[in-house]
Amino acid sequence: MRLSASIAFLGVLFGVAQAAPPVDPPKRTLIALYSDAGTSSSIEKVKKALANFPDLEVKPVTAEEIRNGALKGADVLLHSGGSGGGQGKALGEKGRSAERDFIAAGGGYVGICAGAYLATCAYDWSLHILDAKVIDRQHWARGTGTVEIALSAEGRKLLGTATPAQAIEYRQGPLLAPAEDPEVPDFTSLATYATEIAKKGAPSGVMVGTTAVASGAFQKGRVIVFSPHPEMTEALWRQLHRAVLWAANRLPNRD
Repeated sequence: MRLSASIAFLGVLFGVAQAAPPVDPPKRTLIALYSDAGTSSSIEKVKKALANFPDLEVKPVTAEEIRNGALKGADVLLHSGGSGGGQGKALGEKGRSAERDFIAAGGGYVGICAGAYLATCAYDWSLHILDAKVIDRQHWARGTGTVEIALSAEGRKLLGTATPAQAIEYRQGPLLAPAEDPEVPDFTSLATYATEIAKKGAPSGVMVGTTAVASGAFQKGRVIVFSPHPEMTEALWRQLHRAVLWAANRLPNRD
């Protein structure tokens, strides 16, 4: 009998516990965070929010890096607030194509405010990965402040909250509605605006009822966008975390 086998036999015989084999830690979800022209200071809030979850790993990427293949190995691409046009134009046609290919192949996309504009089918610099248009484009700069959104049953389930209404920071994000683009599947409205901001000449009565949070599919990938800013409210960080996991198709089965 070999020595190792003899030791194992004696351990069983005399009740000595055997050391358990090492267990590899669970794989962290890798987020490629667009960090280039068109972003705003809100990106630091996004980093702070995501840093609270040890199952996430954030990798900042530039437009040039994206064009050169930096999305390879990532699970989710995240575009934060700032200027949707600034981000889309900085990416250029090659960068936007690289992002679309990443999502089409099964990657996830999370867009916040500018990132939501970028995901739509509304502009020539958009990614056209979410079947959404922007309502009242003329008054996109309608002001900032706290608004209330109403979450659908599906939205409450995906974002992990039982609360049907919640306050959230708004900073001139898009008012979304179906674009009816035959090339992109219809989106699901997870939340709508229940109150509005109508400053700087924007007409009242337009914002309420438009989609504030939406999810959809783009070929093999998943897309979720927030018109307002969940990263600005610590109590909503968990919802951003769940949105990332959903985009990566990693929400626990019990959810």
